[in-house]
Amino acid sequence: MSYLPRIPSPDRRTVLRGSLAASAALTLPLTATAAPAFALSGRPRAAWGVQVGDVTASSALVWVRSDRPARMIVETSATESFRRARTWHGPLMGSGTDFTGTTPLYGLPAGEQVHYRVTLADPDDPRRTGEPVYGTFRTAPARRRDGVRFLWSGDIAGQGWGINPDVGGYRVYDEMRRLDPDFFLCSGDNIYADGVIEPSVTLPDGRVWRNVTTEEKAKVAETLAEYRGNFRYNLLDDNLRKFNAQVPSIIQWDDHEVRNNWYPGQILDDVRYTEKNVDVLAARSMRAFREYFPVSTLHESSGDGRVHRVVRHGPLLDVFVLDMRSFRNANSPGRQPDDTTGILGAEQLDWLKRELSRSRAVWKVIAADMPLGLVVTDGATDFEAVAQSDPGAPLGRELQIAELLRFIKHRRITGTLWLTADVHYTSAQHYAPERAAFKDFAPFWEFVSGPLAAGGFPANALDSTFGPDQVFVRAPDRANVSPMESPQFFGEVDIDGDSGELTVRLRAQGGSVLFSKVLQPGSVGQ
Repeated sequence: MSYLPRIPSPDRRTVLRGSLAASAALTLPLTATAAPAFALSGRPRAAWGVQVGDVTASSALVWVRSDRPARMIVETSATESFRRARTWHGPLMGSGTDFTGTTPLYGLPAGEQVHYRVTLADPDDPRRTGEPVYGTFRTAPARRRDGVRFLWSGDIAGQGWGINPDVGGYRVYDEMRRLDPDFFLCSGDNIYADGVIEPSVTLPDGRVWRNVTTEEKAKVAETLAEYRGNFRYNLLDDNLRKFNAQVPSIIQWDDHEVRNNWYPGQILDDVRYTEKNVDVLAARSMRAFREYFPVSTLHESSGDGRVHRVVRHGPLLDVFVLDMRSFRNANSPGRQPDDTTGILGAEQLDWLKRELSRSRAVWKVIAADMPLGLVVTDGATDFEAVAQSDPGAPLGRELQIAELLRFIKHRRITGTLWLTADVHYTSAQHYAPERAAFKDFAPFWEFVSGPLAAGGFPANALDSTFGPDQVFVRAPDRANVSPMESPQFFGEVDIDGDSGELTVRLRAQGGSVLFSKVLQPGSVGQ
């Protein structure tokens, strides 16, 4: 089944904290053969919804996609009535960006609900405009006592499990939206460019999983058009578009935005690919990634073309978004006694140490797209993440992480914790030097949660180099368990404005809290 979203009437309703003007792209998809009367008028349509990214106390990025060349116009207001609205003139969108556009907003009030609407105008006749698309978001607080609450997860449309209309599509996004977080951190694998979506999959118990399908998801992505189609695929889901219209995101990427376990310089021997040079594929994917997500460092007005960045969310929180994919060395057995490239690259490591030492936030979340102490393999002899199953002193990519952990301890940088997804289950690991082969670091926590809409997998082994103790784990007992058989997972972080305490909750789709941990502020390690 091939679907396109349609534009509903802009009804309004009230949700959780504050009112929300309903998005003009928030109803169930419509088949591609249908042609709404509004579309026949020749005016631009924004049927893919809106997104907001990298929100701070005073700024944000608003994203939209048109169905034809159009000028993007954004209006913001303190109320859904849009009285005293401020107008922002965005870019002219055309085929060069797949008709996507992003408009930066500056000078916003801190700690306030912002209502916005995006209108697309005919570039030849600005009076000919499409139906507005509505959204809302909260800016980061200026005062500590306001508190912060966000969600994180990753891994969307993986292992052949796509949008299934029989189960209501990506229902986990509706559940997350109803929690009304300040933002959502996606820890990577926003798409599975190397994963084909078949029309149906028969489960082990005989039930049939049905997928919405598109032309671009019928093969592995190689061309720019195919990568763009992969990013568009998830926006066919009504739940995701509603989520995007209410919850701003911080987006990072990992391997499946390009292909499984890729690294720079890799030459493929995969028969599914006619383009064997991964650097060529990665460049095409990055262009589509930049087009389809509002990421501050990738925006043409102020960005420098990198994914790694710091998103400052008020006095309580800085989010350090890592790129553990673009600068890594080749996957290997990981036994090198000297490794300056590692998984971050030397320049990114220097950046991270510098920004951590400058941070004055109470909590410093290190958003990693891969775990530290979980053993993630790549074939029979190579390793994909940091750990390489040798419990001894750091070798290979572990050397770079050891350098970072030592730096955090000796600079007495407080309030660090690591969040990630990637392995398709949820767990909590506490790292401590008394259990470790490498001892020159302060204790810290790493929390894993995912997938959002992909296959579940058994838990990975632990590598004791940094002394992890797996305090909690919930994982399937076999590989590639469908979302129909196992719940999807996401995490919640709640920072109390009065005490500064940070609570992590690992959640399963369906509303249950599987694990909870409260961390105290002001500690170098805990």
